[in-house]
Amino acid sequence: MRMVAVVLAGGSGHRFGGDRPKQLRVLAGRTLLEHSVAAFEQAPGVDAITVVMPSDLVAEARDSFTPAAGYHKVTGVIGGGVTRTDSTRRAIAALSAIHGDADCNVLFHDAARPLVDQRIIADCVRTLGTDQAIGVAVPSSDTIVEVSDGVVTGMPRRDALARCQTPQGFRLSVIRRAYQLADADHAFGQRPATDDCGIVLRYLPDVPVRLVPGSERNIKITYPDDLHVAETLLRQAQPADRNA
Repeated sequence: MRMVAVVLAGGSGHRFGGDRPKQLRVLAGRTLLEHSVAAFEQAPGVDAITVVMPSDLVAEARDSFTPAAGYHKVTGVIGGGVTRTDSTRRAIAALSAIHGDADCNVLFHDAARPLVDQRIIADCVRTLGTDQAIGVAVPSSDTIVEVSDGVVTGMPRRDALARCQTPQGFRLSVIRRAYQLADADHAFGQRPATDDCGIVLRYLPDVPVRLVPGSERNIKITYPDDLHVAETLLRQAQPADRNA
C-alpha cells in the first residue's frame, strides 16, 4: 500500500517568538522544515511527501522542495489552517482528492521535530502494515500528577504513562472517518484534541492505536533554547545519523 508522509508546518510558532515561523528557523545550516522533509525523503518505505505550510509561504516552499534541490518525493505543498487539526483536515482532503476510493497509509509529522530518525520512520512503516492507527511515544521518566486549581488531585502510575511524539500514522480511510465524526460533533470545539491519535481514540474507540517506540532525540522545538539542545544532539550523532 502506498505510504505518504505529511509534514505539518502550517503553524506560526508564536511561543518561539520572532518574525519568521518556527519551522523556518535554521538548525545546523538548514531549516527545521528541511530537516524533517529530508528525513522522509531518505526513508525507503515512504513513497510521497506532502508539505503543509502557512498559505502565504506555499509558493516559497514549492520553490524550495524541488527535484533539482534533491527532493524527489515531494508531490504537493498545500496551505494549512489556523490550528493543527485544521491543517490535518486539509491534508486529508488533498490526499482523498488524489487517491479517490483507493486507500493509502499516511504518516503525519510535526516539522518542529527535525531529528526524527530512520529507525522510527521504518518502524512506523512496518507497523502500519498490520495496524490501522499508530503513535510514537517514549516512557515517562517523571512522575505525572493531575492538578486542579494548583492542588494535586491524582497521580497515575508512571509505568502506564508515555510521552507522545510524531510521526503518527493511519490508514487514510480511518483518519478521514475520525475527522468526519469530529466535524459532526458540535462539542468538539469546546474540547479539541491536541493530536490525531486523540481524535481516533475519541471517535473510533474500536480502532486500536499501536505504539511505536520513539527516541529521546526526537525532541520538539518549542522555545529558542530547544535549538541549542538540538544542535548538541546533532553534534553527538554518529556520522551515519547526521542526515536523519
